[in-house]
Amino acid sequence: MTQGPRDAAARDRPVAISCGEPAGIGPEVAARAWAALAAEIPMVWLGDPRHLPHDVPHRIVPDAAAAARVSRDALPVLAHDFGGPATPGRAQAGHAQGVIDMIALGVDLVRDGDACALCTAPTHKKALKDGAGFAHPGHTEYLAALAGVDQVVMMLASDQLRVVPATIHIALSEVPRQLTPASLTRTIEITHAGLRDLFGIAAPRIAVAGLNPHAGEGGAMGREELDWIAPLIADLRAGGYDLAGPLPADTMFHAAARTRYDAAVAMYHDQALIPIKTLDFDRGVNVTLGLPFVRTSPDHGTAFDIAGKGLANPTSMIEAIRLAHRMGGGAA
Repeated sequence: MTQGPRDAAARDRPVAISCGEPAGIGPEVAARAWAALAAEIPMVWLGDPRHLPHDVPHRIVPDAAAAARVSRDALPVLAHDFGGPATPGRAQAGHAQGVIDMIALGVDLVRDGDACALCTAPTHKKALKDGAGFAHPGHTEYLAALAGVDQVVMMLASDQLRVVPATIHIALSEVPRQLTPASLTRTIEITHAGLRDLFGIAAPRIAVAGLNPHAGEGGAMGREELDWIAPLIADLRAGGYDLAGPLPADTMFHAAARTRYDAAVAMYHDQALIPIKTLDFDRGVNVTLGLPFVRTSPDHGTAFDIAGKGLANPTSMIEAIRLAHRMGGGAA
């Protein structure tokens, strides 16, 4: 990936890691990721140090700038008092506001230039809603609100596939109503810009899935492709975008098909996430495109069933921190 003039400074700034749900596996995989990456990437963890695994050394730091100086010897922590320890597998309402505050703190650190990127550990949406009245469907939408942008794009990325759902955390029955020419156009535009600016792909190739089975099969299984999706793609192609589609989603994710594009835009959540989680479950990274800062996250949830048991696989968190550092200008 091509780096800009901020590289030297960015290499000295840590990746900020928000704690996520304390009762889940977030603190554990963050600590294991630090142990794996301490020699190459400075990082700072945002949360209550009581929630970290006891066998991982940590050190409370006064600010993010101090993190780079201690990152190799101990996990640097910008401490926030959550009011008590976490019980693995059991979310506590009293912790919800702290979880939200650590996300906001991470955004502030990156926007103020004190961290090069933000990596967020998984949250539990119901716990945030019940404990703090959290009004956003998820992390992605909250980050968009903090950044003051109208639309962002959730990309799931691995070495094998990059995929973007054009609609995210809504019921399947709502997809045809939420998916509009304006929203799909903006999704493709943001995806194109992200591939160019964050992944260093000078001329991105994007494949666009159809909404209906077999991409509507000439109108026999739905008319959205004929009525507006295909014309929209044709207009963007005429404007210089390298687009393919609308394509039948059931034939666009096999190995040969994936060589023809740099990212796929799917029409709804499961159409996008099932392929990447099948191909590369452990190494998938969630990247938010369209923000004025770099944000990544591991592509898994809180995993309450294994929290606190030492069973959590840190691979996705490791990959998320690596990608955040690289996109934030911290590595060649």
